Amino acid sequence: MRAQVVKPYTRLVRRKETCMATANNREEVRALISTIDDAVVDGLMKGAVDLHVHSGPSTMARQLDHFQAVEQAAAAGMRGIMFKDHHYSVAPFLPIMERVLGHLNVAMFGGLVLNNTTGGLNPFVVDAQLNQGAKLVWMPTAQSANHIRSSHRKTRLASNVRLKASPGITVVDAYGEILDPVKEILDSIAAFDAILSSGHLHVWEIWKLFTEARKRGVKRLLVNHPMYGLHFTYEDIAEMAAFGAVIEQSACLYVDSRFNVFSPQELKEHVLAAGVEHSSIGSDLGQVDNPSPVEGLRQAIKLLLALGFTEDEVRLMVRDNPAKLVGLDPA
Repeated sequence: MRAQVVKPYTRLVRRKETCMATANNREEVRALISTIDDAVVDGLMKGAVDLHVHSGPSTMARQLDHFQAVEQAAAAGMRGIMFKDHHYSVAPFLPIMERVLGHLNVAMFGGLVLNNTTGGLNPFVVDAQLNQGAKLVWMPTAQSANHIRSSHRKTRLASNVRLKASPGITVVDAYGEILDPVKEILDSIAAFDAILSSGHLHVWEIWKLFTEARKRGVKRLLVNHPMYGLHFTYEDIAEMAAFGAVIEQSACLYVDSRFNVFSPQELKEHVLAAGVEHSSIGSDLGQVDNPSPVEGLRQAIKLLLALGFTEDEVRLMVRDNPAKLVGLDPA
């Protein structure tokens, strides 16, 4: 069968349609969140934990640094934040940050993304980072094979054209079996009772990885934005939640953000596919020309309430579930 040729004009039409859909989504979001009282949101921000903060410094432009992220979280009454950078780990710097910002009573967490820029699938790097306090290990993101394949249509998955081109990373061999270095990494994560995140792997890889992780004693499993770039179906989300993973939805994909790609109704469907009891909300924000992490989380809370979720359900997703995953005592 002859491959279909997509003409440049067709690509332009599709891009225009995507932009129009995003604009419509953002308009609907603004209308919905305007119906929610700020005082209610203030209460739900108290004790919230954001496990997906992209503050700087970074190889990519950021609107706030790590110190400012903590200060803004404290002003909102939040309990904790997790710093995520695709190309280095903040974990070794947290003792210094605690000395300077500890009085704000915001728990600070760092982790390691296993991109080539941080050593890739290197068990020695992972062991060192866990010994320096890393709480979460993300599988490859911007340099995963799935991410690179998925970016050929210029999706908004994280990228950095200034960095040297990287070969795609996968966690499986040619037979679909988990690589030996990955098994070593899983053993280290289990030993430290750290969190294992799917990163930007393909859903098929994630199933293989998480199944192996469970066999090796990893207890804390996290899937980030499953419907964006990871090729999950609703059935995959439900089954992964039943398997014991926390399903994190990225606020930036749903709120009034330049990264918006989903409608409010899709947010509701994505959360319900996993179930509120297995869901969390991370801002996935910190980029320039976007809401701040705190503002993005506030918008997500308003949107969830406007979609019919109760205050208790929202509190579970923005406070209790992420706090439990990161090992904070119940509030």
